[in-house]
Amino acid sequence: MKPIIGVTASCEPETAQLKHTYAQSVSRAGGIPFTLPYLDERADLERIVDQIDGLLLTGGPDLDPIYFGEEPLRGLGRVTPARDRLEMALTPLVIERGKPVLAICRGVQVLNVAMGGSLYQDLLTQLQTIQHTQQAPASHPSHSIRLAEGTLLTRLAGASMRRVNSFHHQAVARVAPGFVVSATASDGVIEAIESTSHAYVIGVQWHPEEMSLTDPFAGELFASFVAACRTASPDRGLGQAAAGAPY
Repeated sequence: MKPIIGVTASCEPETAQLKHTYAQSVSRAGGIPFTLPYLDERADLERIVDQIDGLLLTGGPDLDPIYFGEEPLRGLGRVTPARDRLEMALTPLVIERGKPVLAICRGVQVLNVAMGGSLYQDLLTQLQTIQHTQQAPASHPSHSIRLAEGTLLTRLAGASMRRVNSFHHQAVARVAPGFVVSATASDGVIEAIESTSHAYVIGVQWHPEEMSLTDPFAGELFASFVAACRTASPDRGLGQAAAGAPY
């Protein structure tokens, strides 16, 4: 049975939208993407977590720095309070239940903060870095990353160096307890983290969903995630579930 993957969507006025490349990447890897609603009640979120096999935290606007104890700095961009509330509450619940998580771009930032870490609010004003908001097409790998020896991500990559795309101005600063850095850019900016105590909890700063058709590493990342979700809940036996509607 295909695993059901809860996918967070953008939170725009009067609508939640899921970019089609996320849904397509999950579907091609053998999962069923299910767009998650914006709810606040813990009991409702717990019911949702019980009905999904894994969580995909997607890209999007900035995370409110109140969640990591900072005042907003000059370079902070748009924040979406309803999305922040959902993802910050949902992420620990999924991890507590031992279900796989793949976190992308904003997602890795949410993952890190939800588990006790912090962020750089704006790389341009806080650090001297290479270009992390590329002007090339989304599928183009614009800069290199170095992968840490002995990590799950490195095993998936099959190499110590890869090239990835890049569309972010925030990044992981203080790494959450129980996580390790599994990839960095040449300027030292953290490009990926993963849990040391859970079978599959990975966050990446790039956008593999935009590269999964052409880049084997991106495709392997989604394939491994969906496989982990299938393994984590082999006997749940849910009936049919509708996929989230991409735009």
